[in-house]
Amino acid sequence: MSRAYETLAARVDAVVADLDEIQFDMLREAAATGSGRPADDKRLMQVRRALEKASRLLRGSESSDD
Repeated sequence: MSRAYETLAARVDAVVADLDEIQFDMLREAAATGSGRPADDKRLMQVRRALEKASRLLRGSESSDD
């Protein structure tokens, strides 16, 4: 894999980590207030999965079942 792809994959991974922090904060707040699952949680999970897939593709390690 080229260095450029690895660098880009690392940046995508950093965005995934940022999303994780946002989601955990949202879930903590929802649990503290007893408000249930946040409305954006499902959408953010979809975004996270798409970014993880993009990272795998950039690294050339995507499985053939997708």
